[in-house]
Amino acid sequence: MLVRLLYASRATDDKLCEMVQSIMQQSREHNPQNGITGILCHSDQVFMQVLEGGREAINTLYGKILRDPRHTDVVILHYEEISERRYSGWTMGQANLSKINPSIMLKYSDLPELNPHRMSGKMSLALIEELMVTAAIVGRS
Repeated sequence: MLVRLLYASRATDDKLCEMVQSIMQQSREHNPQNGITGILCHSDQVFMQVLEGGREAINTLYGKILRDPRHTDVVILHYEEISERRYSGWTMGQANLSKINPSIMLKYSDLPELNPHRMSGKMSLALIEELMVTAAIVGRS
């Protein structure tokens, strides 16, 4: 059974660039062998990540994220069973939202900044869909 999990968190360290590189490296090493695909969005100290794969693999990974000292304020925004993957082209795609046009953020949020803790899961997924359409997501593998 395939599931999709969308969560948000805040970084515990102000070295966001190094943290993102570390998360991406771990994803590239871990995700293919566990059948996990997804996208990591980040801006300032905020993360929003969507993960797809088998229910057991996704739940196990989410448990590790909850214990990961790089994350705080971890919250599930959306969780559902799915019939097919939406992000199958990415071992772990990446989008730096501090580099996108603020008008895109304003379509889905009350302010032109990433704050998924104040957004609905539905709006967060819509934002990720827009990022896919506008080619703002990099790292296809």
